[in-house]
Amino acid sequence: ASEGKDGASAAENTPPRVPQGKMGEQSSAFYSAGQFFFEYLVVVSLKKMPDGHYEPKITYQFPKRENLLKGQKEEEERLLQAIPLFCFPDGNNWVPVTEFTSETFSFVLTNVDGSRKIGYCRRLLPSGRGVRLPEVFCIISCLGCFGLFSKILDEVEKRRQISMAVIYPFMQGLRESPFPAPGKTVTIKSFIPESGTELIELTRPVDAHLEHVEFQALLQRLSPHLILHIFASAMLERRLIFLAEELSVLSQCIHAVAALLYPFTWAHTYIPVVPECLLDTVCCPTPFMVGIQMRHLERVLEQPMEEALIVDLCEGKIIRAVGDEEEILPRKLQNEMLISLNRHNNNNNVHTLEQVNALVSEAFVHFFVRLVGHYASHIKWGRSGSGSFQERAFCKAITSKSCRRFVKKFVKTNMFSLFIEEAEKSRIPQEGNG
Repeated sequence: ASEGKDGASAAENTPPRVPQGKMGEQSSAFYSAGQFFFEYLVVVSLKKMPDGHYEPKITYQFPKRENLLKGQKEEEERLLQAIPLFCFPDGNNWVPVTEFTSETFSFVLTNVDGSRKIGYCRRLLPSGRGVRLPEVFCIISCLGCFGLFSKILDEVEKRRQISMAVIYPFMQGLRESPFPAPGKTVTIKSFIPESGTELIELTRPVDAHLEHVEFQALLQRLSPHLILHIFASAMLERRLIFLAEELSVLSQCIHAVAALLYPFTWAHTYIPVVPECLLDTVCCPTPFMVGIQMRHLERVLEQPMEEALIVDLCEGKIIRAVGDEEEILPRKLQNEMLISLNRHNNNNNVHTLEQVNALVSEAFVHFFVRLVGHYASHIKWGRSGSGSFQERAFCKAITSKSCRRFVKKFVKTNMFSLFIEEAEKSRIPQEGNG
């Protein structure tokens, strides 16, 4: 698969206006096995307009939906309107070319009801002679698993070089297969003219919360020191802007930053590649995590913007900061995390991507356990089975002054509230309390 060079990108959006979205509200739905692999496969091509510009349009959709109810039809139309914008977020200054390196990225669209769909994209140049325009194959699914869909897009790209007609039976076979459980494999039979029937094995990683992430992308571009500044800003739900030219770099790195917050989830606007026409998102007074192509840097800096952290992923530096990033995290825990991140950095050549993911995730999860791991013992359970979180007692229980100071800010964030709301609902009977 091409995960090494490419990445996942997500865009939260309630089409057609300013992207808003709640990350992670529906996260359990992302990983349920046995669902359809995907809802649609669409092809987005660039069509020449009368003024000479190219505009992205959907030129193929599988399956075609018949007999939709009025509400479903409106939702489908909204979805199909938003897709081209995110398949070509870099505007419409395209010209036909003879060579183009295919790239993989993804985006997330949030429906009005809060449910979410992911678009997995492969942008490629169709085979042929002379100058041509790139097109995007986009698979829309409710399921989050970047590695798996990268592999499916490899198969789509291979078939595209033969003929569009060969893609259809493969996608039909995929649509009829159930999504595997973590660690399990599903085998798809597929016939290709000239080479006969192939068996394609699709395996899901065992650790579901890391199947949409590549931390290596972040470690290659930013020092552990800067990663911790970004993490600290994200924990306090500030505004974060990432800059890079390639869609895959933006998408990989922003996914990785959002994943550092696990088991918490970013609950605000989240657009790893902001389409050109939505650049004024950076004027939002609310928290956001967005990726912008480097060519738009001047325009972004001219916008009337509240305090934000602006990160240049090409140069590996911070362009604009609030100024207190070094002081946010408790010093002792920050130093422990630095040591642990530097250790992974020094052994980079020895670790596989999966090992790097596991090691980095472990360092950040450990940080949360040390800091707020005692939350469960401060939920008071009523007779009716509903819990209520005792915030004061929880903060008081922290002995270190610097940790307590930080946690008092962290408990006020949206991501902490959402996490506690879930915890108050889901009482897991303790041993001996039966």
